[in-house]
Order: sequence, then structure tokens, then C-alpha cells
Amino acid sequence: MKKIYAAVMALFIAATMSAATVKPGIEVLRDNGFKQLQGKRVGLITNPSGVDNGLKSTIDILNEAPGVKLTALYSPEHGVRGDVHAGDKVDNMTDTRTGVPVYSIYGKTRKPTPEMLKDVDVLVYDIQDNGCRSFTFISTMGLAMDACAELGKEFMVLDRPNPVGGNKVEGNLVEDSCFSFVSQFAIPYLYGLTPGELAKMLNEEKMLESGKKVNLTVIPMEGWTRDMDFRETGMPWVLPSPHMPTPESSLFYPMTGILGELYCMSIGVGYTLPFQLVCAPWIKADEFTDAMNGLNLPGLKFRPIHIKPFYSTNKGENIQGVEIYVTDKNTAPLSLTNFYIMQELARLYPDKLAFDLGDKSRYSMFDKVVGSKEIRKRFCNDYKVDDIKDYWNKDVDSFSSKKSKYHIYK
Repeated sequence: MKKIYAAVMALFIAATMSAATVKPGIEVLRDNGFKQLQGKRVGLITNPSGVDNGLKSTIDILNEAPGVKLTALYSPEHGVRGDVHAGDKVDNMTDTRTGVPVYSIYGKTRKPTPEMLKDVDVLVYDIQDNGCRSFTFISTMGLAMDACAELGKEFMVLDRPNPVGGNKVEGNLVEDSCFSFVSQFAIPYLYGLTPGELAKMLNEEKMLESGKKVNLTVIPMEGWTRDMDFRETGMPWVLPSPHMPTPESSLFYPMTGILGELYCMSIGVGYTLPFQLVCAPWIKADEFTDAMNGLNLPGLKFRPIHIKPFYSTNKGENIQGVEIYVTDKNTAPLSLTNFYIMQELARLYPDKLAFDLGDKSRYSMFDKVVGSKEIRKRFCNDYKVDDIKDYWNKDVDSFSSKKSKYHIYK
């Protein structure tokens, strides 16, 4: 049976690799003989999404690479091997497969310390991102870049696709009172850059905490274009966090994740459709669906759904609402959908206003994720999207122009 299983896996991996039209940075690095890392002591920030197109971990690839000495691993949220639940503290440990020490940079320490980097010449970053500012991996990347800048260490990004695409920009820049680990940099909520492109921008625009620049190398992908859907890449999707099971999760995350910060209704976390629905015990599914479809939002459709969550908000309750379908990601107002949902629920159920239902202690996190206190203040007056739309989009054109200087791909 073991031989049969091994043969089946070999066929699967071969089929996956042959289907891929895009090579991630780790494969490009391997194809050139790891020349940028030769003779160097290497640290690696990664998680299970850091794989080649044959699903081999970047950890194992670098550990076996000739002329390369992998000396340390650095664990972001969820752990380098994906064995830590969302939000749980990550501890220092030893990677059982390689024997390489693993340092936690999610928890009390989020920026690698000089002690953590003492045996490293170059720190490498390889994580599949979801293209949204509040996803914490880009914050980890930026803090690690800053640590390397301060210590004179090299930093390398093994690039990967932005699954929302390279053109989608939505949301205001983070304002002074709202910088945090979920809004680490003055970029929009959806920023339309790959990790490598973002690293270039952070470096050249002196957006790192210390204001210093790091010795940065980006290993670009081969075959990726800005308009490419993740599935068009042919690359395997390895969930970067537990509630991102498919590439499409990256589209739904910005559509309900902001609302989800209030914990006032289910957004599918705890059910089989994370971020793809909005349900509550007091919602009437057909009525709510008609209201959302009646807005004629471009690129979006809604259908009624009835669920019983297995955990999280409304666990074990029979609740109902809408499931969201994206028909055109390029025209869909992904992030503003959070507010259209709250608008229509306020109109239909005026005694169930989202900010009244939610725990007021969550307001601060909501503001940090949104990147502004102004959005909540303006929206809560009348629960109208028109009251925030201009403010939400005020930085889109200027940022889009600025970011184009750092595009690696067409």
C-alpha cells in the first residue's frame, strides 16, 4: 500500500507541476542554483503556503540546497508548519524534520531580535499572502525587513501572486491613530502588489519603522501577470491560514472581514464557507437577499442560505442570511460590501444596528482594521454607504500611481 500511495502522490505532483504556468520565487531561485544564497547562513520566514509547485516546502528545499546553510526558521501566525491555531501564541521550538531552531515572531516578539538573527547573513521571506492589509503576514515581513536594516543583514523575498490581482486597490491609507499589526503601513486596505513589490515600496519609500533601508533582493516569479486569477497560475493553493481554504477566500475576506470584527453576526467562520456569507437569527434570508440583489452591485450576486455554525458566532443556532457570489472581481466593490450589508440590514431591521449589536470594546479593532476612526463615525450617523464612499476611496488614485513605480510584472 505504501508503494501504491507513493506512486499516486508522485503522479499527482508531476501533474501539478506540469499544469502550472507560473513559477513562484522559490522555483526560480532553485533553477538558478541558489546563487544569491551561496555560502551564506540563511534564516527563513515561512508557513505551509511556502511550497514549490510540487508541494515541497521551502524549508526542506533550502535545507537540502547545496552551498546554502539554513540556520534558523521564524514563525509567523499559525507556525512554520501550520500547527498553531489562528490567534494562538507561537512558541520557540525546534523543527523536528530539519533540526533547525524555530523562533516565534508572533506573540510577545513580532520583530526578530538581534539574538534571533545572530547566526543569519540573509533573512528570506516566502509566504502566500491574500492581498489585504489586515492579513498579518505583510506586517511580519515589514518588521523583519526593519530588523535586518538595523543590523546590516540582507533580506530576500521569494515572490508569489497577489490572489486579488495586481490592479485592485480599495480603501483609505492608514491614519496616525490606527497603525497596528493589522494596519502596519500607510497603504490601502487592498493594495494591488505582490509581496516582493510591496517590499520594494516599503524600502524605497522609507516606510519601515526605523526609516532605514535594507539590502533587499526580490526573486520574481516567472509567468505571472497583474490581471491573472490565481487559478490561472496553475499553482497549488496551500491555505496560508485556517479560514483561507481556497484562492477565492482572498476575494471574500475583504468583503465581510471588516464586519466580522464586530462579532455581531456570522460571516461563515465556524461554518464551511468562511467569509462567504452573512447570517443571524433575526435575518430573513429571502428578504435580505432581495435587498442585496436590489442594489445591483457590479460583479456580485447573492442567494438565500440557512446554516447552523459548528463553532464561533451563533454556534449551534439555526440562522439565515445571504451567500455571496463574485461574478467579476475587477468591478466588484469588495471592501465596501461590508458596509452595503450593514446598510441594508439597518434598513430592514432598524432595531438591529451592527454597531449596537457588537461589543463596543471591538470598536478599536474595527478602526485599526479599517485604518481610520472617521469611517465608523461617518457611517454610524445614518448607516449609508454614500456617507463614507468618497472618504474610503480618497487615496486610491494617488496610491495606484505611486505603486506603479514598484511593479515587477505587467
